[in-house]
Amino acid sequence: MAKGNDGDAMEIDDQNPAASDQISNPKFSINVLQLLKSAQMQHGLRFSDYARYRRYCTARLRRLYKSLKFTHGRGKYTKRAISASTVTEVRFLHLVLYTAERAWSHAMEKKTLPDGPNARQRSYLIGRLRKAVKWATLFQELCAIKGDSRTSLEAEAYASYMKGSLLFEQDEHWDIALKCFKSARAVYEELGKYGDLENQVVCRERVEELEPSIRYCLHKIGESNLQTSELVQIGEMEGPALDLFKAKLEAVMDEARSQQAASLTEFHWLGHRFPISNAKTRVSILKAQDLEKDINGPGADSLPAEKKLAIFDKIFAAYNEARSCIRNDLANTGNSESMKDDLSGLDKAIGAVLGERTIERNQLLVHIAKNKLSKARDDKNEKVTKPEELVRLYDLLLQNTADLSDLVSSGRDRKPEEVALGEECELKSLVLRAERCFYLAKSYSLAGKRVEAYALFCRARSLVDDALKKLESSTHADQVAIKELKMLYNDCRSNICIEHATAIMEEEKAPENLSKKISSISLTGNDKKLEKLLMENLSNYESAVGDPTTKSIPRIGVFPPAFQAVPRNPVTMDLAYNSIEFPSLENRMKKDKKGFISRFWG
Repeated sequence: MAKGNDGDAMEIDDQNPAASDQISNPKFSINVLQLLKSAQMQHGLRFSDYARYRRYCTARLRRLYKSLKFTHGRGKYTKRAISASTVTEVRFLHLVLYTAERAWSHAMEKKTLPDGPNARQRSYLIGRLRKAVKWATLFQELCAIKGDSRTSLEAEAYASYMKGSLLFEQDEHWDIALKCFKSARAVYEELGKYGDLENQVVCRERVEELEPSIRYCLHKIGESNLQTSELVQIGEMEGPALDLFKAKLEAVMDEARSQQAASLTEFHWLGHRFPISNAKTRVSILKAQDLEKDINGPGADSLPAEKKLAIFDKIFAAYNEARSCIRNDLANTGNSESMKDDLSGLDKAIGAVLGERTIERNQLLVHIAKNKLSKARDDKNEKVTKPEELVRLYDLLLQNTADLSDLVSSGRDRKPEEVALGEECELKSLVLRAERCFYLAKSYSLAGKRVEAYALFCRARSLVDDALKKLESSTHADQVAIKELKMLYNDCRSNICIEHATAIMEEEKAPENLSKKISSISLTGNDKKLEKLLMENLSNYESAVGDPTTKSIPRIGVFPPAFQAVPRNPVTMDLAYNSIEFPSLENRMKKDKKGFISRFWG
């Protein structure tokens, strides 16, 4: 029995140190990916604003240092290192994590500059990424000691991602970068299988963000036969982890365009050939032409409208950059007339191409607006397209077409292609005028102005008829445009009949409606409304405000209030004053004393 008791006592003594160690050394838990994703989306990275996110990290670190009383001295800076013995609560781990995030966001801020980082900024960028790797490694080591198993695993994936990002930016050791990205992806794939739905979604998003970097590393090593076009498609994904990849991809594309620009010596436009001597102009034109292939290529129909609009914006930026380079060259040419003529012709040609792309973009906006106007709306939050918006878009298209026509017809020696483009602009403006008149009539119809709508629909029908005759008589008739014009002609006819019939019905019902309105007029007002006023029915529980979704007037009280007789104090008149006889006061009055001489002169 004694031995048994001794054994029990020994077991208890052996268990107590473990329990005490567990109490004295608690394991901290941080959901690293969700914490960082929430902070990034709420403080700038939803719009790729790394400067704002860096300011947030700095403010967050300042609050953590003050709350933990872990400052580095008031006067002279005295560094206080963070070790495993220092970490007594989870906020010390947050200190290390946000320090790594601040360094990483500062590097990404330099990376995403509009003109790209120069040599000095790139050196600073690499230094900040090294700092981020240093703090991420420290975070991994501390979480391995002080964190639970999940926190330690997430910290390891975070450190691997930072190391891979540094090597990715340095353009070296692609095999090591590939291992880092793959290990991070493996961790997030495993973590995405467990936890709540939000955790699974966040982990899956991070895996998708890491995939392009992995494929690019394989491409650089030579283990993948990816083409440049496929890399561009990969780079269309969104996410903070993809910004380094996008910047690298843009640098690769610029390098490829610079190599292709050596072969681009002339710009062809409507039978003209304009030489291109500036390398920057060549690169900008090549970039715009590559983007035009995405819009006019075989896969253009599958692209969403928002994506096409973004591509159009990039095309405009590239052509405007080319025109600015041309005008700088034109200002520095000197007295060479032949070079001035070539540069002026090139500027005119690129301006005409820019005008054509502007017309295409506005036609896409018209197509989007028409779809919103015609389809049934189940979503209440969807913005309703009004005919006035289409009228405004057609005004823009008419202005763009007129500008393009003026630009093409401005030269003296016009090619047949230029003459044909001018005639096409005239025909297009006629079609646009007909469509604009149709939707202007629609807007008057919705406003209840039947006479104006009827006249405008008739005018639109005559314009469509003229455009159809010109289209059918042209040598290269566009069958799609002819079909659309015929549909518009039928719409004009049907709307003319509808407006005519509606106007007759309204005219027939006008006396009846007028008599109803006159019969409801009362000199004393509507007594039912007066009975439902809130101030007069305070004893009854009945709402007098009305339905908040309607525009009814609240029935609280009569305003302005009616005039009321106000009592006032009576007027007091003193009637006894006139009948009072006052005593004589002559005996009390002072008498004047006269001298001897004054007695004679009175």
